[in-house]
Amino acid sequence: MREEFIWTTYIHKHPLYLIKSGHPEEVVDQLAEGFRKVCAAMAPRPVTLRFSDFKSSEYRDLTGGDEFEPHEPSALLGWRGASRYYDPKYTAAFRLEIAAVRKVREEYGLKNLNVMIPFCRTVAEAERVTSIMAEEGLHRGPDFKVWLMAEIPANIILADQFNKFVDGYSIGSNDLTMLLLGCDRDNDTISHLFDERNLAVRRAVRHLIEVAHKDNKTVSICGQAPSVYPEFAEYLVKAGIDSLSVNPDTVIFTKKMVAQVEQKILLDKLTGRGRVQDEEELKW
Repeated sequence: MREEFIWTTYIHKHPLYLIKSGHPEEVVDQLAEGFRKVCAAMAPRPVTLRFSDFKSSEYRDLTGGDEFEPHEPSALLGWRGASRYYDPKYTAAFRLEIAAVRKVREEYGLKNLNVMIPFCRTVAEAERVTSIMAEEGLHRGPDFKVWLMAEIPANIILADQFNKFVDGYSIGSNDLTMLLLGCDRDNDTISHLFDERNLAVRRAVRHLIEVAHKDNKTVSICGQAPSVYPEFAEYLVKAGIDSLSVNPDTVIFTKKMVAQVEQKILLDKLTGRGRVQDEEELKW
C-alpha cells in the first residue's frame, strides 16, 4: 500500500503546513482512516504500508508545500524517502505517519499492518529511521514487520548489513535499474537503454536474494518488470524470490507460469541439475 495515494486523494495538504497551522491531527486521522479501510478489508492477511516517498516536486504540489520544499535539479535523486524521516526539517511530519500506524494497530486493533521504508541510501539511515520508529512505539517483532525497498545499489551490496534492521526487502526494479545503468528513467533520450532484464540487474537481484535468505529475510518485487516481461518473472522464481507483485491483468498468467517453473525446479533438484549460471542467463 503506497501512502502517497492517500495524500493526493484525501488530504491534499503538506504535513508541515498542517503542523504549522495547528492541525497535525488531520494527518494522523486521515492517514489512519485510509490504512484502516485497507487493513480491515484484507484482514487477517498482512498489509504492508510503504511510508511516504514523494519527491520534493510532488510535495510542493500539496497545499502549503512551496514554503517547505526545495527546488532540486533532480528530484528523483534528491530529498526523498528515508533521508526525510530523520531530517530536523521534516521529522515531525514522519512521526505523524508513525502515529497513524500505531492508531490503526492499537486503537482499531488491526495488527495486520506492517511498514516498508523507501529509498534508504545507507545502513546508518536504516538504523536512524528504525530508531525513530522505536522512540514512537513501533518496534519490530513477531507481529510487526519492517521491510526495506531495495532500489539502490548500496541496498544490494550491503544487504548483509541492512539485514540487521529489517525483516526483508521489496525490489523496486525501476529505480534499481536506473541507478545500476545510470539511466534517468524520466529521460526519453536514453529510454532505449533502460531495461530491467539487463544482466547487471539480474545479477544484483540474485545476489540480494542469496544474502537475504542467509539471514532468513524475505525478498519480493514491486516494480513493473514481472508484469511486462514474463521471462523476467520466470528468472525471479528460479532465483528463489519469495513473492511477486504484478498488474491485475497479468495475475492469472503469472500464477500459471510460476507453478510451471516451480514444478521444473523440483524436477531439476530430483535429477541433480544446478542453479542457473550467468552464461545460461545470457541466453534467456
